[in-house]
Amino acid sequence: MELNEELMRNYTTILKEELVAAMGCTEPIAIAYAAAKARNELGEMPEHILISCSGNMIKNVKGVTVPNSGGQKGIETAAVLGAVGGNADKMLEVIADVDDEARELTRKLVAEGICDVTLAENVPNLYIKAEMWTKDHKASVTIEEHHTDITQIVKDGRNVFIAEKSVEHKDEDTTAKGNRAKMTLEGIITYANTVDLSEVEDVLERQVRFNTAISQEGLDNPWGARVGKTILENWSDDVKCNACARAAAGSDARMSGCPLPVIINSGSGNQGITVTMPVVTYAERMHLSTAKMYRCLLVSNLVSIYIKHYIGSLSAFCGAVSAACGAGAAITYMAGGSYEQIGGTITNTLGNVGGIVCDGAKPSCAAKIASSVHAALLAHYMSMSMKEFRGGEGFVESDVEKTIKNMGYIGKIGMKETDKEILKVMIDQVDVDSCL
Repeated sequence: MELNEELMRNYTTILKEELVAAMGCTEPIAIAYAAAKARNELGEMPEHILISCSGNMIKNVKGVTVPNSGGQKGIETAAVLGAVGGNADKMLEVIADVDDEARELTRKLVAEGICDVTLAENVPNLYIKAEMWTKDHKASVTIEEHHTDITQIVKDGRNVFIAEKSVEHKDEDTTAKGNRAKMTLEGIITYANTVDLSEVEDVLERQVRFNTAISQEGLDNPWGARVGKTILENWSDDVKCNACARAAAGSDARMSGCPLPVIINSGSGNQGITVTMPVVTYAERMHLSTAKMYRCLLVSNLVSIYIKHYIGSLSAFCGAVSAACGAGAAITYMAGGSYEQIGGTITNTLGNVGGIVCDGAKPSCAAKIASSVHAALLAHYMSMSMKEFRGGEGFVESDVEKTIKNMGYIGKIGMKETDKEILKVMIDQVDVDSCL
């Protein structure tokens, strides 16, 4: 297969759009970003803040420590810290430079009830509206679909900015520049084989550097439930265990408030770590050149983005699974696997752990990453031995592209009600005992 110049450029554009730096869990950071932008528009310290957001945003912020907050959690903390000390120009690193004074003021203002939170109904899965008031002025900023996509800014009842609605906001097939609808597994492999690495090596080098650093931080220090460290202490010291442990360790640190930045994938730092660390671990053990490792990372990143774009930004489908599919596919590619074997690795992974649910961002995400990477490695070794789950078995099809679309449908449409019920359980809106 050959790719024309337009398709080659499309894959490069997608990579550069997706592989950006973020500090901490992207959902609280997006709330902090919206609040910082609204504070800039208001022009003064607000007397009151109202954050309206989708159920998925509430789900993903409820249990995670806001980075650089001194251990504080929750939507109110993210919003107030963004308003008090955020630098909106840094986008997903908006609260990277907050100081002790901002942290303490945030703690005080949250305790005093400056910020209210409400659930927004009938909105995109990723939706934030930050509204702020003083005695004389009001400002609001709305973000939809993606973590930094501002769709409206209002000051004192006047529209300061309204984004032009794109096709992507209707079906999530494209973004402002890169078109995910034009991706295929065969195209991804061809791109990885043939792209001039000088076009993407700076992005990939930073991904390896940032994500390796937070992974090591998770192994060296007592972050979260120490899933990565537990794996290394109790399993054998082979490449498979190290791949699981290093991926999990990055999430251990990130979900518990480590301020180190990560390079994200599909809008998620956990997914960014998951597509990176298993590939880096195997590349190190196999003594691959940097250039070869980068080509493997192209497969890992793009396969993850490809699968996830069918599901959407946030859902009841755990994104660690799609990211692990990318890592497993890249390791099969690294081992010289054929298109059929790379597809088999994806099929075997989805056929195994495709049903892991997302119940928000929190320390247990590290364990879900470890489980997903373990499944992807099993899938890799099965596929390299020509063992594969067959079409007609569950949602698995004989064509990997159809299997990916089936999983996308299940994650986006089939799990929609599951997503709502998970949120009800998390925010105590249902009496579970009376339903059983």
